[in-house]
Amino acid sequence: MLPTTLKSEMQDVLQNNILPFWMNRMTDHENGGFYGRIDGHEVLHPEAEKGAILNARILWSFSAAYRVLGNPEYLEMATRAEQYLIDHFIDPEYGGVYWSLDCKGQPLDTKKQFYAIGFAIYGLSEYVRATGDREALDYALQLYECIEEYALDHEHNGYIEACTREWGEIADMRLSELDANYPKSQNTHLHIIEPYTNLYRCLCELNDAQSCNYVPSLGAVLPVDVAVPFEMVCRIKASLRNLIHIFTERILNPETHHLDLFFDMDWTRGAGHLESYGHDIECSWLLHEAALVLGDKDVLRRVEPVVRMVAKASEKGLRPDGSMIHEANLDTGHVDDDLHWWVQAENVVGWYNIYQHFGDKDALEKAVKCWEYIKTQLIDWDNGEWHWSRHPDGTLNLTDDKAGFWKCPYHNSRMCLEIIERL
Repeated sequence: MLPTTLKSEMQDVLQNNILPFWMNRMTDHENGGFYGRIDGHEVLHPEAEKGAILNARILWSFSAAYRVLGNPEYLEMATRAEQYLIDHFIDPEYGGVYWSLDCKGQPLDTKKQFYAIGFAIYGLSEYVRATGDREALDYALQLYECIEEYALDHEHNGYIEACTREWGEIADMRLSELDANYPKSQNTHLHIIEPYTNLYRCLCELNDAQSCNYVPSLGAVLPVDVAVPFEMVCRIKASLRNLIHIFTERILNPETHHLDLFFDMDWTRGAGHLESYGHDIECSWLLHEAALVLGDKDVLRRVEPVVRMVAKASEKGLRPDGSMIHEANLDTGHVDDDLHWWVQAENVVGWYNIYQHFGDKDALEKAVKCWEYIKTQLIDWDNGEWHWSRHPDGTLNLTDDKAGFWKCPYHNSRMCLEIIERL
């Protein structure tokens, strides 16, 4: 498959399969924002709780789609998500974002999970990139301050997982019941480096349009006052540099080149020998993106070999049909070989990134082969969006949600947008 064909197919799936599903079926016209859940059998659950991660990922997806494609309907959806996040998810008393709301938009779980705050920054900063909106930028910067003040470990470096609403200690720091209860994780660091990269890029675009080649997308208007104090820009840049260091020196396992998943405060590895192949390939390109956006040639020189090593290590999860399994516990021998939608999406981007920057034609073949698997096995061509996964025996997973707390238009829409922009 030619890259140009790949691009046209991605754009078609994005515009005619993924985004219409969220626009037509998940918009909550009664209580505002977006519904919390459509299950695997296409049944809407209007009473479901509304998660911060879902709303922030909707915000990112439609902001990025508007920035790249200029469809005013995407801007309308992005603005809806942006206003709902500001009006309902951001805690007006203590700062940060609530973990979840009830279906009417009232706080339900008020803990402060830094993973979720990171995604709020990611969505808000992308909205700024698409529109130049000052309010969204101010909130993104406030949330950055929350993470730096309450999550950063000044003794051992890195970021903790969670706090109470009032920023106190919390016993259960897990993202979900599937995670181990440790104070630090690869997953949260991955989704802090991701928004910090986007926030720093956003500030570069706003403050130095010429050098960053910033061109407002269709309908976007730069605000009159976009200046951000130079000291703030330098702090965010330093935070990004530090996160790159954390990944290469703490999270990367130097023996296996996989990413370790859970850690104690002093970075002792916890929960055993775990490998998450989807996170490996996702990190390979997000870490590379962070170094590219940082713009430090010495950092990039140190990072690029790591990028290739981590991608190479993720090959352990590849199957002959191009798909990638989820994860493995080397201590117990248990392998989660379900074929999750998000893993496949990151698999495509990760290998395309290796092809684009290092000229590896085998990597392009891996990306295209996984895309073929997605088209035939995961995309719901009749109802829109993608199924959660297929089981190892090939049967479709209808138990997990079609849209919900963790099933969002983010990994798959980002895959499409990454390919469109890179081409």
